[in-house]
Amino acid sequence: MTIQEMKDKKKEKGYTYAQMAELSGVPLGTIQKIFSGETESPRYDTLLALEQIFTEQSVVCEAAASYKTDRNGSYTLDDYYALPEDQRVELIDGYFYTMLSPTFGHQSIAGEIHRQIANYIMEHNGSCRPFIAPVDVQLDCDNKTMVEPDVGIICDPSKIKRFGIYGAPDFVLEVISPSTKKRDYALKLSKYMEAGVREYWIVDFVQAKILVYYFEGDNYPVIYGFDKPVPVNIYGGDLTIDFSNIAKWLEEGME
Repeated sequence: MTIQEMKDKKKEKGYTYAQMAELSGVPLGTIQKIFSGETESPRYDTLLALEQIFTEQSVVCEAAASYKTDRNGSYTLDDYYALPEDQRVELIDGYFYTMLSPTFGHQSIAGEIHRQIANYIMEHNGSCRPFIAPVDVQLDCDNKTMVEPDVGIICDPSKIKRFGIYGAPDFVLEVISPSTKKRDYALKLSKYMEAGVREYWIVDFVQAKILVYYFEGDNYPVIYGFDKPVPVNIYGGDLTIDFSNIAKWLEEGME
């Protein structure tokens, strides 16, 4: 969808810039610069986030008022499995949240982190299992929440089912995208902590920082940059993630 087509859709639906920011997770100032022409070459993932709010297949977008229905808060796994296969959503406490397909950059970052975790576990003959999206995680072991973390580690083999994971992983990581930023920083943080996830990382590559929430420790979050390895607490710091390759890719303008 071109910027002009988005402008036409904006006018058709009567959205304000503030509503678009709420629906997409893209900062208000960024949207204003894109639509005024001040930003000539917007980021690809930003455009995808904006485009998503105008697509007809959107189910629920960040619980915005214009998408409210009588069923919000009461959707179940039956509704989740009844969706078309190309409809990517997460179900959290009975609400659907749309998900964009990951950009090349987003998936490269998640893949590099997963690679390092998997290599460590294999080299140390570990019993835990790493995973990378798309993997369904029935987080609360009920029928109203199904999430899809970007990267995770599960150490209890009884939680691994044919459909995915039943219960809380030990370690979860989310790579921030404009369309998921508020959800990853707030809603998922609360959900993961309450469900029993031991450690949660938020990788914000736009700000080049990693927020580490180790819920079994006394102080969190601990904030790291990409300039040095970051310890994984569930392994006592023996496993560290090196972000040097990711930093290099970002310097080269990876989208």
